[in-house]
Amino acid sequence: MKQRVTGLGGFFFKTADPDKIKDWYKNHLGLNTDQYGCTFWWKDKEGNDCSTQWSPFKEDTSYFKPSKKEFMMNFRVENLVELLAALKKEGVTIVGEIEEYEYGIFGWILDPEGNKLELWEPVDKAFL
Repeated sequence: MKQRVTGLGGFFFKTADPDKIKDWYKNHLGLNTDQYGCTFWWKDKEGNDCSTQWSPFKEDTSYFKPSKKEFMMNFRVENLVELLAALKKEGVTIVGEIEEYEYGIFGWILDPEGNKLELWEPVDKAFL
């Protein structure tokens, strides 16, 4: 199997007022925010354009379930289907079904403390 995690795909967290938080980070830290948060662009070691997402979610979101935590990490991965099959064999809890979008495919797992982790096989060029 190739490398499993290739980088941090995003950091998502709950907040009472996502718009207020986005404005604060824009005004005080210079984040270029939009309706989703902020996308950071960078190049991998081969020179490919890649992105990492920072996104505040409304505090009552159900997107992080079954985790009870106030945050969710998203990891960039290679070959999500193969990785999820290997993780399942290793006894890792898989959450839900794979979802596919023009910007990549997603799967979810739980770590030993019940943190929901989002695994993303990206298609970064969909954002360009």
